[in-house]
Amino acid sequence: MALELIAAIVAAIAFAGMAALARRLSGNRLPKWITPAAAGLGMIAFTVWSEYDWFSRIEAGLPEGVAIVWSDDTPSPLRPWTFVVPLTTAFTAMDTRKLAPHPDNAALVLAPVYAFVRWQGVQDGFMVVDCANRQSALLTETVRIDAAGQLTGADWLAFTENDAIGAAACTGR
Repeated sequence: MALELIAAIVAAIAFAGMAALARRLSGNRLPKWITPAAAGLGMIAFTVWSEYDWFSRIEAGLPEGVAIVWSDDTPSPLRPWTFVVPLTTAFTAMDTRKLAPHPDNAALVLAPVYAFVRWQGVQDGFMVVDCANRQSALLTETVRIDAAGQLTGADWLAFTENDAIGAAACTGR
């Protein structure tokens, strides 16, 4: 966050410098207010770019085999422009390189997942995916898996049409 603040200040200085140069080259015919206005515009432009580019920068940095299985681009009334141009503020990724099927129930897969939220650290956890019944559940302290591969205490969520969780965890099963 501190680096983004520094970058916004640098953008403001750069835009203000360009405006001051343009004012000087015009023989001071441009109004004086153009310099602080350009500084403000530079900060706003950098902030908007940074917010909208966050998801693609993080996604590009994910290693091969880590698939995005959910993303949140819900419009916010506090950011009314997101109703026109959606902004991804959170997403969940699954590491398909480390999928672990249950030894006695191949339809049950344990998958490591990572939750990314703008301005927060990455949280990791595990998800249990039942490929046969097309459902998934986050692994919590209340979930128990017995030797036969039966889960108890899980809050199952059924797969939706074209569900990315099922596609990532159950491909080839």
